[in-house]
Amino acid sequence: MTSPAGPPPTGSGDGERRRLKLLAVTACPTGIAHTYMAAEKLAQAAESRGIDMKVETQGSIGAENVLDDNDVNTADGIIVAADKDVDLSRFVGKRVLTVGVAEGIHHPERLIERVRSAPVHTQAGSIKPASENGGKERSVGYKALMNGVSYMIPFVVVGGLLIAVSLSLGGHTDPSGGLVIPKDSFWMDVNNIGVIGFTLMVPILSGYIAYAIGDRPALVPGMIGGWIANTGSLYDSKAGAGFIGAIVTGFLAGYLVLWIKKVRVPKFVRPIMPIIVIPILATTALGLFFIYVIGEPISWVFEHLTDWLSGMTGTSAILLGAILGLMIAFDMGGPVNKTAFLFGAGLIATGNQTVMGMCAAAIPVMPLGQGLATLIRKRLYTEQERETGLASLFMGCFGISEGAIPFAAARPAQVIPANMLGGAVAGAIAGQAGVEDAVPHGGPIVAVLGAVSGVPMFFVAVVIGTVVTALTTVALVDISERKRRGVSVVGGGPVGAEPALVGVGAGAVVAQQAPVGSVAAGASASAAEPASAEVDGRDAVLSGYLTEQTVKVSLDARDKEAAIREMAGLLARSGKVADGDELVRTALRREEQGTTGLGEEIAIPHAKTDAVTAPVVGFARSVEGVEWGSLDGTKAKLVFMIAVPEAAAGDEHLRILALLSRKLTDAGFRERLTTAADEAVVLGVLGEIR
Repeated sequence: MTSPAGPPPTGSGDGERRRLKLLAVTACPTGIAHTYMAAEKLAQAAESRGIDMKVETQGSIGAENVLDDNDVNTADGIIVAADKDVDLSRFVGKRVLTVGVAEGIHHPERLIERVRSAPVHTQAGSIKPASENGGKERSVGYKALMNGVSYMIPFVVVGGLLIAVSLSLGGHTDPSGGLVIPKDSFWMDVNNIGVIGFTLMVPILSGYIAYAIGDRPALVPGMIGGWIANTGSLYDSKAGAGFIGAIVTGFLAGYLVLWIKKVRVPKFVRPIMPIIVIPILATTALGLFFIYVIGEPISWVFEHLTDWLSGMTGTSAILLGAILGLMIAFDMGGPVNKTAFLFGAGLIATGNQTVMGMCAAAIPVMPLGQGLATLIRKRLYTEQERETGLASLFMGCFGISEGAIPFAAARPAQVIPANMLGGAVAGAIAGQAGVEDAVPHGGPIVAVLGAVSGVPMFFVAVVIGTVVTALTTVALVDISERKRRGVSVVGGGPVGAEPALVGVGAGAVVAQQAPVGSVAAGASASAAEPASAEVDGRDAVLSGYLTEQTVKVSLDARDKEAAIREMAGLLARSGKVADGDELVRTALRREEQGTTGLGEEIAIPHAKTDAVTAPVVGFARSVEGVEWGSLDGTKAKLVFMIAVPEAAAGDEHLRILALLSRKLTDAGFRERLTTAADEAVVLGVLGEIR
């Protein structure tokens, strides 16, 4: 046996060797089931080998059984079975094996053997995941981008909504200054707070992209680089590079830090490398590079675009409107957007208000279109994205185009073209109709406040542009997800996105023409208080949510959609289903976000919907099994279905999922369920769930 790193095994006074002690961290980016199944499998494998193991689970709402310094100091090795970024800095000097979460479920014994010869983790570099047979994973670049977007979203929402509220309640139109809020008023203070949120969102995006790549030493250069990118005055530009510049600086900072980490330095310098040397070198190099190398082209683009637009004022209004709409929608606050906006705003003083009218119609299209997209095809978006979509709709009404930035940052190849197409359509319609705007601002708010002439056509332009953007976005995102996962397959949302039951890499077998819907929330065992499970006649499992009425020993369905419909009918026996068709639609929408097939011949379809009046759980067995797209390729023979109303989709939903996922890791429990003779016996077995 290979000797582990760290303190060698020590014996007691009688020379007996101490037991091997291992630690583990399990996590999946979109839920809890695989997190806890991997934890249980690793713990069981360690126990069978006489090895002490403590497992930290990083569930969707927090970490449990957290590994403390004493645990780490006395450990002989650490297994990290995760499909999301896990902070490894606390494991410096220990053998660390990193794999996908599926490996922890399917090959725990192999991991325990491999960790004994795993490389020792150092501050100088990070360990690459060894994801053999762990399912298809997103690239490092994609995960980093999603990390930045997830941290940026709250700043966009808070900043945008505060600005919108202050403008609507405290602003008024002023030909010399657009929508104006009195300087010494309460609403100006609210507006200033919102502006701070908007100012911070770009550095946050850049900083957390860098952090995901280069760890903590990359956070400072990433954030400062993002601030520089967004501050055009530092490189003689009237507009900063916006969120596109932030993405560039984030990746540059992250990979620059990784490169610096590889440089060999004297031992006495190593302790200060991550907190002093690396941040200073990376920040200085990145900042100067952006100011002197990247900033010049941005300034050049800004100046030449302005000159080019000035030469087009005598051309077709439709063509000019389309071009301005394209530019407004391209980078939402970057140099291209600002060029078009300032061009239109500058012409107001000359008496030409039609150019600003074209811009004003295009400005709200991006946030309105992206918000509408999250409503018409919910299955393509996580819960966090749908909540951001509602905020985006609100911001769009007040002409805050930055509301669409989270969507554009997360899926630039799909969202930016869709934004540009909708913006061009809105600008062209406004140009053809001769819409005028007397203030340098856009969106429906300026029409409501009386700054726009030709109001009906202004709204026609905005509505048509919004619909074009939404439909184009949905089509492009759908195509992209199908290509990523295979024909007729649609994947889930970003990392850090909404909790779901499965981890990254789980293929989703999707029913054709599946309707839109919501994604079920994940769970953390912190919410898993023991359920009341006293078997009493026909009631008793999971606080009475699962009864003999909702148990069936033989499932007739042969495919997933039919199985979900049959399970929905089973739940209806409880009298808690108000709309069976909607329950089926919601469950199918959930499946399109990622399969709920857990492997080990288990599936747990679930839905949160007001189609049920109270939480209800059903169970059925399938003799032949139903193809569910499980990670391990097994057909689902044990099928649970959970349905909860929206109001109960928090702790109660999480508790049910946690209890089920933990108990189902017990092979003996699964065997008893499989062989139970009838519904009453099945219910008795299910009564073991605590």
